[in-house]
Amino acid sequence: MPSARDAIRDLALAQGFDAVGFAPASAGARAGEGLKAFLAAGHHGDMGWLETRADERADPQTLWPEAKSAVVLGLSYAPADDPLAALERRDRGTISVYAQNNDYHDVIKKRLKAIGREVVKTFGGDIKVFVDTAPVMEKPLAQSAGLGWQGKHTNLVSREHGSWLFLGVILTTLDLEAATQQEDLCGTCSRCLDICPTKAFPAPYKLDARRCISYLTIEHKGPIPRELRALMGNRIYGCDDCLAVCPWNKFAASAREAAFFPRVELKAPLLAHLAALDDKAFREVFKASPVKRIGRDRFVRNVLIAIGNSGDTALGATAQARLADPSPLVRGAAIWALSRLLVKDQWETLRTAHAPSEKDTTVIDEWRAA
Repeated sequence: MPSARDAIRDLALAQGFDAVGFAPASAGARAGEGLKAFLAAGHHGDMGWLETRADERADPQTLWPEAKSAVVLGLSYAPADDPLAALERRDRGTISVYAQNNDYHDVIKKRLKAIGREVVKTFGGDIKVFVDTAPVMEKPLAQSAGLGWQGKHTNLVSREHGSWLFLGVILTTLDLEAATQQEDLCGTCSRCLDICPTKAFPAPYKLDARRCISYLTIEHKGPIPRELRALMGNRIYGCDDCLAVCPWNKFAASAREAAFFPRVELKAPLLAHLAALDDKAFREVFKASPVKRIGRDRFVRNVLIAIGNSGDTALGATAQARLADPSPLVRGAAIWALSRLLVKDQWETLRTAHAPSEKDTTVIDEWRAA
């Protein structure tokens, strides 16, 4: 009979995973200290869930004391094309590569459970599986397991897969031999830091999520801070800039998993079409996509910011139609977009006609500031 470690590796590869590693069931003291500093600086913004279970997140054995080992698995979602090319098509939106098809949480979790069942059946013990939705720090564990290292953009970098790996973790009560930790190979490169549109990295290996476009378009629930809106371009869900410029991507082959191939309608969708989506249409378009999680109002807010950044006056009518939207969040974003697209006389006429009828504080603030 093969060892548990070899059997798990074989099971993972059979399930389509591209990388498999083994680590002690501990994220390590350095990861916990980094999380503590991140939270103390307020860099987590609205993500209160990071703070709520910080102790468990900092150490998997606080979450599950019986755990002895972590099996960390990676699945490549490397794009076939340059994801930054779509940023030049200003009448269209840019959706992060990972969200252009099925939700990776669903894809990966099913496979982790299948592996876990076989492990328990064959070797005993107990397991728990995690995919980015529980208080487990996957990236430090992945580094300990030899899958790669946390780069200056704080994401995992792999010598074989660049910056394009989804991660899943199986905690087990089995005592498995750990891999050799991967050393940091970023060297003097700073491409990921230099390209960030909003300067979200106060220093290498440190992220202020409050300035990160992925955070702003996905996690942030209110109006986008005004000073950051123009910097977002046409990014309407997530941002791939710091990932896409990593030199290690040159070794990454395109993703093999069909569930991650981009859907045509999500690769570079028209902003005018997206802004007109009501809740029902939004749910239909983004069925099984991670985009669905943020809801229609936040998504259309993002689309209207992109319309405001487009410089395309033909989209003014699209934005104006959203002034009557039921959501004050959407109406506020429409006001900002119109303030960027209309000439002075048109803008003053519109503001005179609409501002007195507004009662929502958010919308009034937008009229006054625009």
